[in-house]
Amino acid sequence: MPIGRLPRVPSLRLLIQSWPWWLLLVALVGLRLSKGAVLSDAYALLSRPFWPGSAQREWLQASKGLEWQARQAHLEQDNRRLRALLGLKRANQGKLTAAVISREPAGWWHQLLLGAGQIQGIRAGDPVVGPGGLVGRVASVTPTTARVALLTDPASRVGVWVGRTQRHGLLTGMGTSRPSLVFLEKDPQVRPGDLVVTSPASTLLPPGLSVGVIQSVDEKAVPAPTAVVQLSAPLGSIDWVQVLVQPPQSPPQPTGP
Repeated sequence: MPIGRLPRVPSLRLLIQSWPWWLLLVALVGLRLSKGAVLSDAYALLSRPFWPGSAQREWLQASKGLEWQARQAHLEQDNRRLRALLGLKRANQGKLTAAVISREPAGWWHQLLLGAGQIQGIRAGDPVVGPGGLVGRVASVTPTTARVALLTDPASRVGVWVGRTQRHGLLTGMGTSRPSLVFLEKDPQVRPGDLVVTSPASTLLPPGLSVGVIQSVDEKAVPAPTAVVQLSAPLGSIDWVQVLVQPPQSPPQPTGP
């Protein structure tokens, strides 16, 4: 550069063309100095229309209130049920109350597992009842558990009795919620609505236990009419049962000379 000449200053046109970079530089400096407050204020300003209004807040509060009411009702229902079971356990000394602790989905209508066994006095063959009536019989036991074969199990066979017509029949499980009742006579004279109880001639179950109600009758079945029975115990949703345990047999007393 010749001596005596001043340095050239960038032209005004070049400064105007680079204004986006100057704007970005100013924005970064401002963001640095404000520590992000500008972006936070901008976000709050843009998102304000989506904030919940008074109607939405009331709806959320009402939903929470309904949720708490549902929880409270559920807890109260469980409390009443447990108190009733405790009362049954104290009132029925020959009935052992046990919880259903396991049930396989594939065999839902076949068997269930109880949280009580030989230690509590349960033995194979003991009748099992639930709310409404007979549930099944104990198939096998361990010291702490018992497996119950339900009335709906295809292997289940129970002698029953229709009191109105005084007719015997054999209740057979079908693997569904409703077992089949096979009559021993060709003309049982039964109809839908007739009550079904355990047979007075049965040697495996106490007589007169409630079993269910006849739902439909097939009079053309061979060799004898059959009926579909709606069980009185809710086997699909049962969670507590009572086992009709037999009293322990006292050892024979030695006889004197």
